[in-house]
Amino acid sequence: MLSFLPPPVRGALALALLVVNTLFWCLLLFPLALVKLLLPLRPARAAIDPLANAIAVGWVSGNTAWMRLTQDTQWDVAGLDDLENRGWYMVSANHQSWVDIFVLQRVLNRRTPLLKFFLKQELIWVPVIGLAWWALDFPFMRRHSDAYVKRHPEKRFDDLETTKRACEKFALVPTSVMNFPEGTRFTEEKRIEQKSPYRNLLKPRAGAMALAMNVLGERFRALLDVTIVYPAGIPSFWDFLCGRVSKVIVRIRPVAIPAEFGTGDYATDSRFRKTIQRWLIAMWRDKDREIDALLGRPAPAPDAASATVAAAATDDG
Repeated sequence: MLSFLPPPVRGALALALLVVNTLFWCLLLFPLALVKLLLPLRPARAAIDPLANAIAVGWVSGNTAWMRLTQDTQWDVAGLDDLENRGWYMVSANHQSWVDIFVLQRVLNRRTPLLKFFLKQELIWVPVIGLAWWALDFPFMRRHSDAYVKRHPEKRFDDLETTKRACEKFALVPTSVMNFPEGTRFTEEKRIEQKSPYRNLLKPRAGAMALAMNVLGERFRALLDVTIVYPAGIPSFWDFLCGRVSKVIVRIRPVAIPAEFGTGDYATDSRFRKTIQRWLIAMWRDKDREIDALLGRPAPAPDAASATVAAAATDDG
């Protein structure tokens, strides 16, 4: 444990270890990616994908090692019992910081199959790691703002086909399909701009989650509803590297996925779309209350807590 070092020194060391760890595992991953590119056949993918996923698991384990070396963060985690490192999971979490990804990977590594995220299209240009995400079949999405969708309603479901293709690939190897329903990191400014009815969350989007459940259907063991809380405040990635995150709270709750969610058409069936949105909104309302409880905040007044379904949802785009 190197917690005696000054935070900037720990940050520089952690960043160096992250870079070295990433380059090492990517050198093993990229040859497999090249083979997969040259032989885009199902048998080749079935053979290569488990090896690529194992390399990614090694990368996550390496990151966990440098976290333990450079940080003295207190980890308060509940809900890991009965998780299985095989089969498929849908994973849904609130999103506040880049740190969330490292938190989820550390907590779920080797307890569930490899987490695969829905990423913003721009992240494919991140040096080295963007190419690694592509090689591992992470889906890259073009998120549209509500204002853009109102001007261009034909773009409302642009990402659904991308999601469908990605999930068809996920069906070949056990995978934890990770989704941040908010679509962007939480800030108080965004919450106010959205007029979100939640105190700690932005409005959720259900489209990517719905299509993943539709494509993978009965393969999913459950949806893992994950709540991440930073009691000392939302950290920047540099704060995290410097070991300035004193405590991380993670709560994991398995939620049964209704069987009918594997058969409906989210893009064209408005009744089905509203059913899934109500299901997600109920989950989001519970999560908002749980965050208040974990932070020791008093519960909101009843009238503030009973926001309408229409106000709580955003259209997917």
